[in-house]
Amino acid sequence: MPPDPDTAPLAFRSHDHSHCADGVLAEADALSERQGVNLTPVRRRALEILLRSHRAMGAYEVLEQLAEDGFGKQPPVAYRALDFLVDHGLAHRIRRLNAFAACMCPGTAHRPAFFICHACNAVAEAPADAVGRAMDDAAKAIGFSVERMNVEAVGLCPACRGVPHAVD
Repeated sequence: MPPDPDTAPLAFRSHDHSHCADGVLAEADALSERQGVNLTPVRRRALEILLRSHRAMGAYEVLEQLAEDGFGKQPPVAYRALDFLVDHGLAHRIRRLNAFAACMCPGTAHRPAFFICHACNAVAEAPADAVGRAMDDAAKAIGFSVERMNVEAVGLCPACRGVPHAVD
């Protein structure tokens, strides 16, 4: 069954990618201003690199692009920028891949799940509030307090399964 065009994560449906990337960048600028933090040129460029496509990227991939853009070749350049983006809700760490993906909902309190295509490496972020509530309930039942949770699922995206993409 093809994905529902209203609920399928953007990475798995046809859309104007430059429009969604521009929207996330605009929200990142606004969020940084509201938080009183500086989205420096290297941090902004790291976010732009993550937004190029809906896939997770390793820190060294980001570093390679940053170096090509003249931001330096030392790993701390990328790691500091990526850590900033994660700490301020502009990117997520995809632990399964030891990689990073731009947050598609910056500035909103949310508990995402990540769907990772093992064939093409596309990563889609989708709401997972129900999963978060279920985990909170399970934790509460045993006296545990959840501080961080990362929900990741690995499988095949519609394109790799041969299912037509939905169109915005």
